[in-house]
Amino acid sequence: MIRQAFRWFAVAATTLALVACNKSDPKSVKLENDDDKTFYAMGFMLGSNLQRLSLTDKEMSALYKGLAASAKGEKAEVDMPTFQQKIQTLFKDRMDKAAVKEKEAGKAFLEKSGKEDGAKVTASGLVYKHIKEGAGATPGAEDTVEVHYHGTLQDGTVFDSSVERGQTISFPLNRVIKGWTEGLQLMKEGGKARFVIPSDLAYGDTGAPPKIPGGATLIFEVELFKVTKAGAPAAKPAAPKKK
Repeated sequence: MIRQAFRWFAVAATTLALVACNKSDPKSVKLENDDDKTFYAMGFMLGSNLQRLSLTDKEMSALYKGLAASAKGEKAEVDMPTFQQKIQTLFKDRMDKAAVKEKEAGKAFLEKSGKEDGAKVTASGLVYKHIKEGAGATPGAEDTVEVHYHGTLQDGTVFDSSVERGQTISFPLNRVIKGWTEGLQLMKEGGKARFVIPSDLAYGDTGAPPKIPGGATLIFEVELFKVTKAGAPAAKPAAPKKK
């Protein structure tokens, strides 16, 4: 996670330096052409990777100051070897705190979800609720399933959705997050269910930046279309019809 954050930070630094070199307030910059808008979009995308640091206005100003000095070839005002080591500690500390806060909110959400009519809670903490009961085969942990899914965070933010893409997806159940491996084995072909998955059964304290924060509880609506048993021979293509 830290290495990934550094990679994003390095790229973000290049982009933010362009803003930092401008002494005007960034909010006052007008997006007058496509280049301006492209750099804004780049900054907006990269900035999302710094959200987890919960930067104050003063910290953001310090960041800008360092970027501007470096971009202009000025001498650093701090001992760089010393503070380069502190960067990793700061990232880890801020992200750990953010993950704890996220998990606390997730715990309350899971408890509330588990009390809904028709909802059930497994021993692992997975909350599931059948929206539509299926009548076909039930997958095993090594079987391949074809599904539609719609994934959101607690606040309703969509982070991934095959439904929105308009295309189902197939995968072996032993190659996805634990919450999916467990949850899909509670379904039958033709069924649809809602999963509320605690972070320990999803992406843990690391998350999946930039869309899924560390410690996040995930909500999925999943529709199961087809189960292909492990080891089953692949379907043969139909023979061409005679003209």
